Amino acid sequence: MRLQRLALLGMFIALSGPALAAGAAPASVDALHLDWLDTQASPARNFFEYANGGWQKRHPIPAAYSSWGTFNILQIRNEKIIRQLIEQAARTPAALGSAEQKVGDFYASGMDRKLIDRLGVSPLSPELDAIGAISSISGLQREVAHLQMIGVDAMFGIGEMQDFENSSRVIGIATQGGIGLPDRDYYLEQTPKFRQIRAEYVSHIARTFQLLGDGKALAAREAAIVMAIETRLAKASMSLVEQRNPRAVYHVMDLVTLDRATPNFAWSEYFREIGYPQITRINLAMPKFFGALGQDLRSIPLEQWKIYLRWRLLDAFSPYLSKPFVDENFGMESVLTGAKQLRPRWQRVVRAEDGALGFAVGKLYVRKEFPPSSKAAVLAILHRIRAALKSDLATLAWMAPATRNAALAKLDLMGERIGYPDKWRDYSTLRIDRGPYVVNVMRANEFEQKRELSKIGKPVDRSEWYMTPQTVNAYYDPSMNDINFPAGILQPPFFDPKAPAAVNYGSLGWVMGHEMTHGFDDQGSKFDGHGNLRNWWTPRDAKRFHAATACISNHFSRYTVDGDLHVQGKLVTGEETADLGGLTLAWRAFHASRAYQDAKSIDGFTPDQQFFIGAAHVWASNIRPAEARRRVTIDPHAPALYRVNGTLANMPQFQATFHVPAGSPMVNPHRCVIW
Repeated sequence: MRLQRLALLGMFIALSGPALAAGAAPASVDALHLDWLDTQASPARNFFEYANGGWQKRHPIPAAYSSWGTFNILQIRNEKIIRQLIEQAARTPAALGSAEQKVGDFYASGMDRKLIDRLGVSPLSPELDAIGAISSISGLQREVAHLQMIGVDAMFGIGEMQDFENSSRVIGIATQGGIGLPDRDYYLEQTPKFRQIRAEYVSHIARTFQLLGDGKALAAREAAIVMAIETRLAKASMSLVEQRNPRAVYHVMDLVTLDRATPNFAWSEYFREIGYPQITRINLAMPKFFGALGQDLRSIPLEQWKIYLRWRLLDAFSPYLSKPFVDENFGMESVLTGAKQLRPRWQRVVRAEDGALGFAVGKLYVRKEFPPSSKAAVLAILHRIRAALKSDLATLAWMAPATRNAALAKLDLMGERIGYPDKWRDYSTLRIDRGPYVVNVMRANEFEQKRELSKIGKPVDRSEWYMTPQTVNAYYDPSMNDINFPAGILQPPFFDPKAPAAVNYGSLGWVMGHEMTHGFDDQGSKFDGHGNLRNWWTPRDAKRFHAATACISNHFSRYTVDGDLHVQGKLVTGEETADLGGLTLAWRAFHASRAYQDAKSIDGFTPDQQFFIGAAHVWASNIRPAEARRRVTIDPHAPALYRVNGTLANMPQFQATFHVPAGSPMVNPHRCVIW
């Protein structure tokens, strides 16, 4: 697990067909998607509604989803392709131990509903028996180590990371964890809606214990104990906003210091138990949390810890058990997200397989969907955006020469990775068969955990990818200083070779610029071109830059969802800095291109208007109130509505293009300027 990696996920976008260039294909009015518009809405008051209102009315959220947008449509397309590939693998005899055998058998085990329902919870019996046999604090710690290795979030998380101060080496990291609700705020916020969610969660825990065979009264007492322990862990946890500061989560300690920081916990024994006794120092990311956990190990009775571990085990694996456990697990998911219906089994198994054997599946996917020629098409667009950023950095009037030189050096060193890795992941030591589905999941979890931990103390593998090729997403990694665009997102419907160039610059260009800007957002800017946490700013430039990003935080904090819940401006600062910088770069790249010189108005819309319509169309979506609240609590991205309106409100180019008057909600009176 790449804990505290700061690999910030980017926007959702896609590419297919020829490179973006003037005359690559005739511009089609259909590709401009004017039917997505709501012309009754005012672009000067709510551009998101103006650009996407028609789409929203025709695309209600399906019952199985908490939100529905262009991203979901592409995700389902990819899942259907993958389903065909792995069903074929499941039907075709393959050599024992081959990737094809494992891909096919994992899917077959997940789809064997008769076996899964007949076995019920029995595949977890050895784990439940081991928890029941705990008789000492040292035994408790040994069991926690084991559960963590098979994928249970018990007490805290253990993993690896690039050393912030030496990006060429891998070190271990321990982080806060051990809670079942999405974030600490779900335990601590006192608004009625959060209190209601907590009550539903306690009831959910009790019902799950009853499925295990516990009586109703006993299950209720057990649920109360679990909630009390998780609340204590939540109270000791660092907020997501605090975690955005890499210095705040970087505390490298040796064994003596670790034991002192976590009383009643024996770290050397723990490392032996997880199979890596050679580990002698790690980053204890949240010392306050571990100090409190150490005290809890003594103050909370052992029998209560055993109840807590039973719950963490059930919470981790209920989705892979018999129907009563699956349904109960979905009931809580529905409370948190608003989804009304469980997704089809095939879709759930495909997603589980992506986590278990994602790169083996990805190799099959790329072979079918992403020929090598597509890389060149993507790079052609990427380099235009990169040139726009380089020009911007070279000419910023406020930037001192020392800072400018360091920024340009970082951009020159920024890596570009498109489509899929050059070296595929080796799954040869992972055992998969057609036995119990949940056992395959546990084996896959343990394989991945061992793979991650085995890297500690070794040089960084800079060829490694952290998203599978079929993923519909993109990311910038500050420790690697590279931008990454998996094949899964580089296809329709987001990039259309028949669309006007302006639309493709507004959509694809925005995501390219967004990921590059992450290298220079409020957190990415703390890392140098080699991925080391190092200050390369002059004091004067740093002060001005921090004021600019504070403007972003303040601006987005004014927005609300579901009536009363404010966007966490300090949480979304990095992503919204990247949104503003990225769309600004895309605009400049478009205007510097031959495509702009040749662009024509279509159906009364100028090329500049087409650019902003294309940008807004990326985020066409609907969302349920519960899901909106969940995302605002935990997501470093602003809601889609505000990623559009909030970004455009800071762009004078948008105001001029749509003749937006001063004082409009689509104009920030104190505009934020980053690059």
